Amino acid sequence: MTISAKEVKELREQTGAGMMDCKRALSESGGDFDEAVKLLRTQGLAEAAKRSSRATNEGLIESYIHAGGKIGVLIEVGCETDFVARNEDFKSFVHDLAMHVAAAAPRYITRDDVPEEVVEAEMNIYREQAKATGKPENILEKIASGKMEKFYQQFCLMEQPFIKDDKQTIEQLLGELVGRIGENIEIKRFVRYELGKES
Repeated sequence: MTISAKEVKELREQTGAGMMDCKRALSESGGDFDEAVKLLRTQGLAEAAKRSSRATNEGLIESYIHAGGKIGVLIEVGCETDFVARNEDFKSFVHDLAMHVAAAAPRYITRDDVPEEVVEAEMNIYREQAKATGKPENILEKIASGKMEKFYQQFCLMEQPFIKDDKQTIEQLLGELVGRIGENIEIKRFVRYELGKES
């Protein structure tokens, strides 16, 4: 099958991946554009996993003020080199992330950051709610675990759907960027302030 330069260019523009990667993804997917995008996303996540052990001592701290000064966010995102810290893709990602935190109000970066006592307290609430449904004992734990998964998706930044494209999570977005840039990128910390509320 022949892949045209126009198709490669289109895929590059949509994903930001390298020309050869786009060509390979289109070949592997038999010219199916959506399938090629999926392939590139998957490869980006695989690249991110490979690079995740590298030190991220450079990066940016971004601030974002929203809703007429009623919500403010400070976020720190690390990368390996100051060259990448000055890269427009990286800067744009950090800015979008700050906007996302303002809008989606995550409490933690990953599910590993959720304190054990919070997990236990939530699970106890979900178990009680499950009991109240009158369902058989053997599926109550499954119901509670399902609700806990929803909790993670709602309050853990990496698992939240991205506000600008809810078909991908922040983790997938980060994976794509790592795949494009070729460096480890790490969301280190954030703080979100809302007028009149304790953070």
